[in-house]
Amino acid sequence: MQEYIRKRVLEVSQYILDTSATVRQTAAVFGVSKSTIHKDVTERLPSVNADLAEEVKSILDHNKSERHIRGGEATRRKYQEAL
Repeated sequence: MQEYIRKRVLEVSQYILDTSATVRQTAAVFGVSKSTIHKDVTERLPSVNADLAEEVKSILDHNKSERHIRGGEATRRKYQEAL
């Protein structure tokens, strides 16, 4: 793995731990695609730091369990603003 990728993986992981951010929010902050963030934390991070990978995975699982609620809230706000 190239050094700049390794560095990004660690920075992204630390950001997710600090903020409990979603993959989309993290991608916007780091200026990369959500696919890149997802690959960084699910495929690359375990080979870099397995303990950190477990912590990040728990946050991502929590965010995933709440995504249907977030989507509903976004839709509700969209239609309230239209009125």
